[in-house]
Amino acid sequence: MQKIFFGTDGWRALIGSEISEETVAVVAQAFSDYINSLDGKSERAVAVSYDTRRYSEVFASIFAEVLSGNGIKALLSEGITPTPVLTFVTKELGCAAGVMITASHNPPVYNGIKFKSSLGGPFSLEMTAAVEKNLYASPIRRSKDLVVITDFVAPYIERIESIIDFAAIRESGISVLIDSVGGAGMTLARDILRKNGCLADSIFSEPSEDFYSRLPEPIEQNLGPLMEALSGTPYAFGAATDGDADRMGVCLDGGRWFPAQETILLLVDYLKRVRREKGGIVKTSSVTDRIRRFESEECPVYDVQVGFKYVADIMYERPIAFGGEESGGFGYGIHIPERDGIFSIMLMAEMIARSSYRRLSEYAADRLKDLGPIHYRRIDAHYDAPDRLSLLPSLASTLQRKIEEGDCSLGGFKVREMKTFLSSRGIVNGIKLFFEGECRWLLIRASETENIVRFYAEGLSDDEVDTILSGGTAILQKN
Repeated sequence: MQKIFFGTDGWRALIGSEISEETVAVVAQAFSDYINSLDGKSERAVAVSYDTRRYSEVFASIFAEVLSGNGIKALLSEGITPTPVLTFVTKELGCAAGVMITASHNPPVYNGIKFKSSLGGPFSLEMTAAVEKNLYASPIRRSKDLVVITDFVAPYIERIESIIDFAAIRESGISVLIDSVGGAGMTLARDILRKNGCLADSIFSEPSEDFYSRLPEPIEQNLGPLMEALSGTPYAFGAATDGDADRMGVCLDGGRWFPAQETILLLVDYLKRVRREKGGIVKTSSVTDRIRRFESEECPVYDVQVGFKYVADIMYERPIAFGGEESGGFGYGIHIPERDGIFSIMLMAEMIARSSYRRLSEYAADRLKDLGPIHYRRIDAHYDAPDRLSLLPSLASTLQRKIEEGDCSLGGFKVREMKTFLSSRGIVNGIKLFFEGECRWLLIRASETENIVRFYAEGLSDDEVDTILSGGTAILQKN
């Protein structure tokens, strides 16, 4: 019996040794049992789709057939589909839930399964735990009777066209270059822009099981081909999506990487200052506090645990204009409470088109003068001692006592507040220290799966960031 452990966003596993036709069927049966346990849910369909990875289409078909075998109508996408498209139609078509076969940004040796709620975002921890509890509890039942091949893309495009100002993009004459890294985004962003008379090109847009020998995560070290393709061209900016196209990474015109922290700040600025979108802002604790300049009674700013699921939890409950995480996952109140790399590309294009600038480099330079520079850095420190998972609960208790005594400082900066974050198992696995002054903080997180403790810091200069990080790693060494 293969052990199956779900994380905060479903299941990721090695192809063959862990995730296989047999184990996918086991998960599908557990998921079906969960749906059938809910009042009225089994009378509604479940949407199922898949990315470009090896066996993704096969796994999606198996999952749909198991749903069908359990009396649940399965809407199976007619082809490769990005996760945000699957999530959108799950809500739009009134489905009980959605299932995406993908390992997102993980290496190509992995595949996995993401669960999506009827609200248009990720499953809650409680919902995922309920599915996990059903593993191996029932015999697997399969049929094709209730499997319906469905076009998910058309209603998604219709939704995008109702939100984005394509006329402004078209009239501006700007052009966008999109790198799909062989993932589920394929030509979708390019095709939506072109359909609306806008200029766009794409690279690596044909499906690739190994993502053209790249890691499908849209971060600086993986986007050399996009940077090279932008060099010496008239594109306004370049954007890349990850393996299932729910994340976006950005490069400036000319080919230089544009950090996610700055991308988030510009998107929030545009949504609040130009589009005047109502609602608050929710960000993971590793995102810049420069965003707090928008904070007001009408626009609260929420700091949550790292992981978009925690962002979505707030977006489900409160009016939110923007929800974002450092890794390039951005959700929008005007769209869905879910990461959407395709939509984010469209919004970036609209942002530039509605300004007096025609290149992201010019736009960013102007806006960051007003918004302020971001000084931020992250360190991943190896930690092999067996107390890795108990380290932060103990440290949090010590620090809280010192804060209450008024005797807590780090690197010469006095700590004014501490916030802790809990893992899916209810254990402290994140500590954020806020120092006196604005935009000064340190976040310490212990990985649940790797022998790593991560340190994130923001300050008012690079030197301040270095000082804060040095103080943080010194805490680790003392313990």
